[in-house]
Amino acid sequence: MQEEQIARGLADKIEKLAAGKEIKIMHVCGTHEYTITKSGIRSLLPKNVKVVMGPGCPVCVTPQAEIDAIVELAEKGKVICTYGDLLRVPGTKSSLYDSVGDIHIVQSISQAADYAREHPDREVVFMAVGFETTAPTTAAVLLTNPPDNFSVLVSHRLIPPAMKWLMEQGEANLSGFLLPGHVCTISGSEEYGQFKVPQVIAGFEPLQVMYGLYMLVKQIVEGRAEVENAYASAVKKEGNLKAKRMLSEVFEVCDIMWRGFPVIPSSGLKLKPQYEKYDALKKYGITLKGGAETRGCLCNEILRGVKDPVDCKLFGKACTPLKPVGACMVSTEGACRIWYTYGKAVKSVFTAKNTK
Repeated sequence: MQEEQIARGLADKIEKLAAGKEIKIMHVCGTHEYTITKSGIRSLLPKNVKVVMGPGCPVCVTPQAEIDAIVELAEKGKVICTYGDLLRVPGTKSSLYDSVGDIHIVQSISQAADYAREHPDREVVFMAVGFETTAPTTAAVLLTNPPDNFSVLVSHRLIPPAMKWLMEQGEANLSGFLLPGHVCTISGSEEYGQFKVPQVIAGFEPLQVMYGLYMLVKQIVEGRAEVENAYASAVKKEGNLKAKRMLSEVFEVCDIMWRGFPVIPSSGLKLKPQYEKYDALKKYGITLKGGAETRGCLCNEILRGVKDPVDCKLFGKACTPLKPVGACMVSTEGACRIWYTYGKAVKSVFTAKNTK
């Protein structure tokens, strides 16, 4: 009852603040989308306040070229260790799930490195996908000098450059950003100050998200452009200094392609020369190749905040979690997968129904 009263109070404040204004907020976090959709938070918001998901799902933004590369390695007899979410992500011709190879689902890169130690006669490749949150774990393992039969296909990306690209394009007509709490736990809040746009770092519980949205709408209406921290229990201005030192030691920033985007400058991580012996692409002579995107799939526009999952004619018909056409239907952090699973709810977790 207390949570319901707090949620209703925040929703009323948002409605009063936003009266007469069209506000479009983007979050860049699959967990935020999960909370927002499963909890029915959109049903609490007035119709003139729209919340869309951007490129916040690391599996979703992994381009076809990288999927093609890991499939090629599998077909060449390498043992592939990866997260379960990556199995069904479509490449140009196939996914790991449909490929012929020795595929192992692991919970961490450490498990993959352990497998390589236990099987010195096998060549083991781990596909390292993720943003600033998971990149430190890759760095930590490589700093331990894993065995020579272990390598990594690095698919780490950075959130701020993608935000910069979106703002420069202006196609989504965004009013502000709800920032991902776990990414900011590593990176801190300082680097987001470069963007002169309203931003609020939020946690992941329903009330934490609601409060973050309230703070963001308030900032937008008041004409401020700041980075406010509504997740101070976990996020510090400077971030996690130990994790950032490991990233700096192992990786250097590079230009990289995202699914749904062109090559975004300085948005990726690659291994520094002293760690290139663990670079699977270099080790096995694999070249990333571009490919045509699937016709009819709107993942590209969904990842840029231009379309919603239900705008896609394939959604829930030709494209389902068991037979995904696009990457957004694969991962549990993908907008299409989340909307397919939870989007039919008409009531919020706070038992409020949108009658506005």
